[in-house]
Amino acid sequence: MINFQRIKSMKNTYLLTFTFALLSGFSVHAQTLDGFAKNSATRQKQIENQFKESVDFSRFKTHLSTITEHPHVAGSEANEKVKDYMVSTMQKAGWEVKVYPYDVYLTKGQGESLIELVYPIRKPLNQQEYIIKDNPFSYHPELKKGWNAFSGSGDVTAQVVYANYGTKADFEKLKELGIDLKGKIVMARYGGNFRGYKAKFAEEYGAAGLIIFTDPADAGFSRGLVYPEGFLFNDNSIQRGSLLTVDWTGDPLTPFEPALPLDSKTKVKRLDPKEVKGLHTIPVTPISYGSAQEILEKMNGKPVPAAWQGGLPFTYRLEGGPDLLVRLKVEQERGFVRANNVVATLKGATHPDEWIILGCHYDAWAFGSTDPNSGTAMLLSMTETLGKLASQGIRPSRSIMIAHWDAEEHGVIGSTEWVEQFRDELNAKAVAYINLDAAVGGRNFGASASPTLKKIIMDAAKEVIYPDSTKTVYEIWAGKSDEPNIGNLGGGSDHIAFYMHVGVPSINGGAGGPSLYHTNYDDMYFYEKFADPSFKMGGTVEQLIGIIALRLANAELIPYQLTRYAKDLEVHFDNAEKGVKGFHADFKGFEKSRSAIATLKESAATLESRINAFLESGNPDSKKSAIINKELLNFEKSFIDSKGMYFGSWYRSLYASTDPFSGYASWVLPGIQYEIEMRSKDRLQEWDDRYSAAILDLNRKMDELSKKIN
Repeated sequence: MINFQRIKSMKNTYLLTFTFALLSGFSVHAQTLDGFAKNSATRQKQIENQFKESVDFSRFKTHLSTITEHPHVAGSEANEKVKDYMVSTMQKAGWEVKVYPYDVYLTKGQGESLIELVYPIRKPLNQQEYIIKDNPFSYHPELKKGWNAFSGSGDVTAQVVYANYGTKADFEKLKELGIDLKGKIVMARYGGNFRGYKAKFAEEYGAAGLIIFTDPADAGFSRGLVYPEGFLFNDNSIQRGSLLTVDWTGDPLTPFEPALPLDSKTKVKRLDPKEVKGLHTIPVTPISYGSAQEILEKMNGKPVPAAWQGGLPFTYRLEGGPDLLVRLKVEQERGFVRANNVVATLKGATHPDEWIILGCHYDAWAFGSTDPNSGTAMLLSMTETLGKLASQGIRPSRSIMIAHWDAEEHGVIGSTEWVEQFRDELNAKAVAYINLDAAVGGRNFGASASPTLKKIIMDAAKEVIYPDSTKTVYEIWAGKSDEPNIGNLGGGSDHIAFYMHVGVPSINGGAGGPSLYHTNYDDMYFYEKFADPSFKMGGTVEQLIGIIALRLANAELIPYQLTRYAKDLEVHFDNAEKGVKGFHADFKGFEKSRSAIATLKESAATLESRINAFLESGNPDSKKSAIINKELLNFEKSFIDSKGMYFGSWYRSLYASTDPFSGYASWVLPGIQYEIEMRSKDRLQEWDDRYSAAILDLNRKMDELSKKIN
């Protein structure tokens, strides 16, 4: 519990807090905060106002400038220095800091690569961004060529085939058109799916190599001014990224288990890399559209389908034919690389074994000023702000943990290994995980979340003023709508293991904007010119996320919105049934699940009503509150199924998963979505049984808790 006696004894702090409350129009009689009794809501608002006023907006720029001074890919010496800076910063802020090491199987460094025209002319193609005269970062001697981690190694000279975005449907279309990929080099543009699936499908269809480029129609001159005049990809910008496509998230050799150091006392069984599906064997590398044009404009096969035409000024062709030969060479070494997660804890005053976890990775493909380190810098500033309050006696009731994950860019690896290591503790203690990857990459706030945490984001957004305006973040975010759109969690970042493997309610949020995604140009020059020249969003996002964390940490009862489950499930089952009827016209619907949702809707409304009455009683019994919170922590686990998904048993959440074909999209009700994607009728009844069982289990938990409160 927060030490309010100490607050009262600190006259200046108390008077300052009271002044902030008055200036914000705060009325002690009007406060209603989810999870708080009336008296504690009053105190909570005082704390939030003091927190907001304590945020030093200048610290964001200081931290961001320091950690993005050098390129710092996972496993590099520069990344070690970023780790050391974070440890020092958070320790100085008064947090307990621990480093968690893992030996993970990665591409070791960038390796070597080349792309060249062989026939009808010999010409090497550029593979690295140009120096920009006014941008000192572009001169950095440690900048490298474009590369894709987990490429296979090889040296191939072959004909060329264009595969649009390289999606599953695109490769199927090529087959339908009679295009043979065997032994050829595929050209595919970024977009439509995770780059690793482009490599996976290319290899499955017999291609000997893959070149990936960003097309100007998607992110270049077709859409506006290019860098450095604008923020879009110019003709030498190259998107880097991992290709890892194993059937789980994390280290490719240790599914379900943490990749503890090789010299650890606890030995972990590792798979043989030769037996792991998803470690590609063909050479793959990215290239700019300026270099891609040198190949594509020389192709002379049949014109592509209309939807496949890109933005370069000529007709795209399906094949290059025998009169166009390209050489692709990639040499990469794979092996064990030390990855280090840095986790800081501000121990809770009364419930230290209940955890609110905030996280962002810190490894980057180059400087990483927007992605990811705008999130890193914001969290470092937050440790200082919360540490300052703690030094004044304002300590959260529950523990707040701030984590900086390593090796995310290679396949969301660092966070996954930590979750696997602490799976049992997370099941018992984790209230929420808030992911803040690239969280201050621009000025457009947005979020995705599990159902129970959607309301708390909106409520917090109403408490923070948007920079250079008189409106709240909520008002700017919602625009002309009654409320802002909050998405559903998909893939691509560090919330995956927390939510989709263990079942910790999660948020992925922050402010986005222009991005030269995964290029050498994502540096402080770009940030100051395009992302947020005012450097005001760092402090703004810190205020908003900090309020969420403090409400989760201090509420007597964890402020989950329980009625949101049934509301969202109704929508998701509507969409699922439409998807099934698209190939199975006689389908009658998921009747068991529909019935279970109707029951859940009533139970959730009853439980929320009783929780509110319990809080309104004035001074809720602390022992009873502890019992209720323990039950609340277990609700999301109803959707964790030990059998998992047919596309990968590591993915255990029945509620949400990353799309196994795109790698990024959100699949809500993933068991059913997989059947829709495969156009399969065989397991629809099984899924109705499994989903209804999960929903009824959640309903049972709610009913039992209602009885305990009553």
